[in-house]
Amino acid sequence: MPSLRWQPIVTTLLCLCGLGVATYLTIAHYDTHVALACPKTNFVNCETVTTSAQSHILGIPVAVLGLFYFVPMLVLCLPVAWRSANRRIHLARLVLASIGVGTIIYLIIAELFLIKAICLWCTSVHLITFLIFVIVATSSPIVLSPGYGDGVVPAYGVGSDRGA
Repeated sequence: MPSLRWQPIVTTLLCLCGLGVATYLTIAHYDTHVALACPKTNFVNCETVTTSAQSHILGIPVAVLGLFYFVPMLVLCLPVAWRSANRRIHLARLVLASIGVGTIIYLIIAELFLIKAICLWCTSVHLITFLIFVIVATSSPIVLSPGYGDGVVPAYGVGSDRGA
């Protein structure tokens, strides 16, 4: 049975990085004394992006939504969660990663076409979220296969005596 070697560690580190950036953006959102460390050019302007109408979804700041994404994703990406035999954990990780990538697609479109500026901090969150999605999506066939995580090799496939 295939095993995952680097995926749990990499996704955990990515979630920690994403959580750090989301925390920074949340603090900057609520504390007016904290200015984002970001260059201000015509196209790269974090202040323009983070204060735009699109910086809230259903009245919730996008930075806070980042926290709501990365906290549970971190739990789902811990190595112990990756080793679990509970398929619901792996499905929840895949669903949350899919919601995350869908959200960043919307936010990238909003930055490029509505706000007409990008935020480097937001872009880092977009990249982290995309990388998590790619790792989770490409690992899902392994972790969702029957018998994954329970230490039991299925009665079919490589090494099986059935049908021989």
